[in-house]
Amino acid sequence: MAHEIMFDPADPVLARVRAIALALPGAQEKVSHGRPAFFTTKVFAYYAGTTKEEHVSGIHPQRLSVLLEPDERLAMLEEGAIAPAYLGPYGWIAVELEDADWARVAELIDASFRVTAPKRLVAELDARSR
Repeated sequence: MAHEIMFDPADPVLARVRAIALALPGAQEKVSHGRPAFFTTKVFAYYAGTTKEEHVSGIHPQRLSVLLEPDERLAMLEEGAIAPAYLGPYGWIAVELEDADWARVAELIDASFRVTAPKRLVAELDARSR
């Protein structure tokens, strides 16, 4: 059974996330469980991040979910990030995008990309900054 679409494709916040994520080497977008997911061989960012209560009630906040190194994850949780339903137990965190610091959002997407992407794509990203 396909999941219902739980986002507005014309959402300007999603457009900003999409621009950052798809600028990374080999990055693509797909809809997974009704939400945008950005991936190479593995997903590195979801435009989502609900708690179980929000998920059940149909609330779809503008959040970014990413997978970080364990120490960075803990620091983000101390700063107010949440552990999203279903993904939280696997190390993912979600941050609010309303009034976001977009430089920080880009850093989080980059960090998650580095955790999940193949080494050759991380090397390609590093080569771009030289």
